[in-house]
Amino acid sequence: MNRLKRFFLILPLLIFGLTGCSENTTDPGSQVITDDQALQELALEDSSVLSFEQNFNDDGAMGFFFGKTQEAIYPLKIGRRISSVTRQFSRELIGDSAYVTVTSTYTGVMIIAASFEPVTPGDTTVTADTVIQKPFTSEVVRKLIFRKVNNNPNPRNNWRLVAVSLPSGGTVTNNVSINKAVLTYANGDSLVITNPNDFFLSRNPSGARRDIPVLNRNATVTLRVEIYSTYADDDFVILTHGANLRGFFRVKKRLELISSEPSGAGFVRVYSHTFASGSAPGHFHAIIDAMPRGVVFDSGAAVENKSWGVPYIVR
Repeated sequence: MNRLKRFFLILPLLIFGLTGCSENTTDPGSQVITDDQALQELALEDSSVLSFEQNFNDDGAMGFFFGKTQEAIYPLKIGRRISSVTRQFSRELIGDSAYVTVTSTYTGVMIIAASFEPVTPGDTTVTADTVIQKPFTSEVVRKLIFRKVNNNPNPRNNWRLVAVSLPSGGTVTNNVSINKAVLTYANGDSLVITNPNDFFLSRNPSGARRDIPVLNRNATVTLRVEIYSTYADDDFVILTHGANLRGFFRVKKRLELISSEPSGAGFVRVYSHTFASGSAPGHFHAIIDAMPRGVVFDSGAAVENKSWGVPYIVR
């Protein structure tokens, strides 16, 4: 009888102990994220995505080496400050490949610091007489290709990013559009882009797709951009580049107008600028922004712009 009593006293402890062991040894793979969640996380962690946003979000107005103008105001600094980002993901599975489209909607303000007096090129002593903030919403699309390489319980270990398209987008208006961008390197090689979302750069040097550009430190690159504009006034085209993944070393330059020819209801214009890759190694992004002149020079004009991006690596 005493043995039976002892058994029933010990039985709950045995059950508790067995249950505790079961909970502590649960395979983490049974509680991991789904394939879709894994693809979303991997897409946002890619260096080309991170480097784009460090150059797209200036977090304030910054100088862009702007010369003297004949306008009523004289912009000294211009920049974007992003207040929120929302993303939509879509994916298509074909065999062992996942084709992911990421649509990022950026909401924020364009900040323009300007003087009411003419500005001599290179004069850094002039202070702003006014700071204008213009709200905007810009949508940027990027495509990524993943290949399934494993059947691990954790989906993050199953997918490898093999190619990423160039990002492109802008505001909903189409009065200004980018037709083509050509980057020419010091050795004479060039990269010609006409449709960023169909232009894929390989994440694997041995792959069949074109590789992400790799530049030596302080290498020179000449950028030529062709745009179409419905405005008679010359447009405002800017290159932003050089910001590392921490947001340092960002440079903003205005492109020089090379030619302008009437075409249909508007004009085809070519702009150019030569820039240096920088002295710091790492992952970077060059972002082209094309906008009507009034966005910068008219305090009442709404923000219109189109943006293309090109990731690159400095070694």
